[in-house]
Amino acid sequence: MLNQKHLLKDSPWRNLLGGLLYLLGIIALATLAYVLAGWSWSDAFYFVIITVFTVGYGELHPIHGILRGITISTIILGWLGITFLAAAFVQFITIAQLQQIFGTKRMKTQIDKLTGHVIVCGYGRIGEMLADELRSGGAEFVIVDLDEERLAAAAAHGHIVWRGDATDEEVLKTVGVQRARALATVVPNDAVNVFITLSARNLNKELEIIARGGATSTKSKLLQAGASSVVEPTHIGAERIAQLILFPRTSVITDGSARMRMLGVGLRTLGLEIEVMAVSVDSPLVGATIDAIEHQAIGSLFVIAVNRKNGETMTRPDPATVIEAGDGVVVITRAGRSIPKIS
Repeated sequence: MLNQKHLLKDSPWRNLLGGLLYLLGIIALATLAYVLAGWSWSDAFYFVIITVFTVGYGELHPIHGILRGITISTIILGWLGITFLAAAFVQFITIAQLQQIFGTKRMKTQIDKLTGHVIVCGYGRIGEMLADELRSGGAEFVIVDLDEERLAAAAAHGHIVWRGDATDEEVLKTVGVQRARALATVVPNDAVNVFITLSARNLNKELEIIARGGATSTKSKLLQAGASSVVEPTHIGAERIAQLILFPRTSVITDGSARMRMLGVGLRTLGLEIEVMAVSVDSPLVGATIDAIEHQAIGSLFVIAVNRKNGETMTRPDPATVIEAGDGVVVITRAGRSIPKIS
């Protein structure tokens, strides 16, 4: 959100404020002049107002001598102030409208170029963390929300945004749901998530839909509505939602089957767990071999699978395998600890 200091640097705001201060100054000085000539404050202020705004109901008291000069000056300077203030106000309104129009067109142009992207419905706490994870994973995405402040915050982070109701099919069409590969609806309202899921599934039968479900009873409703996966934010983080979107095949390896879930339980009893590292473009893992990664980690992790950006899943990868940007690296590491930084 723009702060006051930034707004005052903007020409339309500066002109509007300057014109207002100028006009108030003229009114104050002229009123004081009439008071010094013996008029009451109410008569002086009233007469200055009708003079500045060229209403001209007539003189309240006889005007002669120096008061004529003051009156003429008030008319001329007041007219200049009113003219400037009106022009500044029109400029402010016009520029604000143009910025909104061109900002919307620019976003629409960016969205129209997206294919195989991700749609994130809702930019609350989960949506914000999810957007950061998707960016780290190199995914293209657009955020849909109704709240202007949240969208302004998202745009400030460099995200593509669109203001609209994601339950509306026309809004989903606008953000390219028919070209998208995945949609995550993480609005903190189960009913809204169900409606978004229904609308999205109706428009794209192949779409991967990850839906947030706050109540346990909502899970079945979301699955019936067409959700591919349902997550509970109280039990699962934005990182896991991002994994479901970025690496759907790797997700099957980590916890997609009863056998793998049992393996996960067994590992946790040994103080270990299975994690997925999303390799961003600027990650130090890019260009490194699995052997080098495990060597630098000094035994704190072991790579068991690699999910390529193109969807290929490599289980028991060769130690000489080179990691690329956009890969998902499945590792076994110590439970309760963050994945070690590899330099």
